[in-house]
Amino acid sequence: MKKLLCLFLALAVLFVFAACQSAGGGQGSSVLDGSLEEILAEIYETAEVDDFFKEFIETGLQTTEINAENCSYHLGTEIEFAEAIASEPIMMPSAYELCLVRVKEDADIEEIKTAIKENVDPQKWICVGVDPDKIIVDNIDDVIILIMSDDQGEALHKAFLSLGK
Repeated sequence: MKKLLCLFLALAVLFVFAACQSAGGGQGSSVLDGSLEEILAEIYETAEVDDFFKEFIETGLQTTEINAENCSYHLGTEIEFAEAIASEPIMMPSAYELCLVRVKEDADIEEIKTAIKENVDPQKWICVGVDPDKIIVDNIDDVIILIMSDDQGEALHKAFLSLGK
């Protein structure tokens, strides 16, 4: 069953990667065209993370849509956005979350990033937390990334930044 799940996830990643490649030639208003799920899949595919986290990506994460009801929980503040998702563990002994937010046109991205950085709760999980110095909030064009991880944040951030080239 586990092998079948891994095979299914590998095929899904290949499909997403192929879709991203074919969509890359068109003209759009964003440097990061495509859905947030496609961007997330590419981050996870290209990030140079340790073997434990690679396996965790394949079997232990879920993607949650961020909406008005759960925005404060995931981002620490209520903001207006076009779309947003959170990638978070189903179960994990340490704290981790990666959020992608596509802001509305003409939004003040720097103001939104500052609000997230100042208000997100690195201790929101029961019994575990992230060092506040390890919280990463950055953007490429209209997509903001929030990474809360004590050990994989830099690799994930680097993979995100490479998408903007």
